[in-house]
Amino acid sequence: MRTYLVVVDESPEAETALRFAARRAAKTGGAVRILALIPPAEFVQWGGVQATMEDEALQRAEALVTSAAGTLSDESGIRPSITVRQGDAVTVVRRTLEEMDDVAALVLGAAASGNPGKLVSHFAGADAGKLPCPIMVIPGGLDADAIDRLS
Repeated sequence: MRTYLVVVDESPEAETALRFAARRAAKTGGAVRILALIPPAEFVQWGGVQATMEDEALQRAEALVTSAAGTLSDESGIRPSITVRQGDAVTVVRRTLEEMDDVAALVLGAAASGNPGKLVSHFAGADAGKLPCPIMVIPGGLDADAIDRLS
């Protein structure tokens, strides 16, 4: 089965990428895997404080992914699989792609203006030729109708 890996955060372009991936998966009989990233925690001298900070970050990521998954299921009937991981975004995405041999494409949303984002810049640039699958960069300025038409 074709699986579209979408990296989700709190940005509007992540919503755009998720909508595109869901539409492609629905049309091709594929699946969607949502990857939520938790930034690496900064070292805090007191372990209890650091553990609380990491737990709060995990809860925020899980809430974000749960909301995105619910929207995806409601709109397209696709029930995504969800992965939440902590670490450097580029490293985590690369490791996830290495572990999953069924990924048909890495789907990322580019910001509507300015810098397209860290992951888009990296994977469409420095690592473009090293990926085990194609990358789909979805422009963040597309509205829902345009996404539906293009997917």
